[in-house]
Amino acid sequence: MAAEPPLTDGEPATEPALARERVHQKARTRQALVDTLRRLLADGDDPSVAEVAAAAGVSRTTAYRYFPDQLSLLQAALPETGLTSLLGAEPPEGTLDTDPLARLEVALERHFAFISQWEPQLRAALRVSLAPQAGQPLLRGGRAVQWYADALAPLAADRPDLDLRALAVRIRAAAGIEPFVWLTGVERLDADAAFQVMRDNALAIAHRALESASEPTAEPTAGY
Repeated sequence: MAAEPPLTDGEPATEPALARERVHQKARTRQALVDTLRRLLADGDDPSVAEVAAAAGVSRTTAYRYFPDQLSLLQAALPETGLTSLLGAEPPEGTLDTDPLARLEVALERHFAFISQWEPQLRAALRVSLAPQAGQPLLRGGRAVQWYADALAPLAADRPDLDLRALAVRIRAAAGIEPFVWLTGVERLDADAAFQVMRDNALAIAHRALESASEPTAEPTAGY
């Protein structure tokens, strides 16, 4: 009599079961590489794919099968978020419902928390994106701009002459990983002080835009 096939998670090791196990094993291996890279980045390292593989206990051949270069591995380690708003799906009624500056302050605080949480990955992505051979930047283009545009959304009705997208871009230029790296690396500010500078600059940009938008347009004078 033929031997019974071995059991896998309580079921016979049929082809579908073995196929599912292979898929799960691949996912675990991939995640182990990503988690190891994140840990090494947090420790201040800048590891190659081979170094990540060694630290994760994965063969180099297997690691390169998943990630052919450092760029692709770093891409996988970056934070993924589909959020289009930092205010929640349904912001509470009151100032967050109608006040663009209050909404912007909340978006800034939550963006800064995001930077704090993912700082090693964001720094590494910025560094790789600035390399001469870099192609498409690793940083998710426009994500934070969308967050700030969403915060400013109530202005659409009150200030139709104000370009909200352009304003969000200006705020993003003042508040993000790039100015954070400069403030902490060149100016030697601690993280809290750097976030305060970015907060002040972003709010100053917003206040100035609102003041300019609300200024009455002078009537043209007749020429002589």
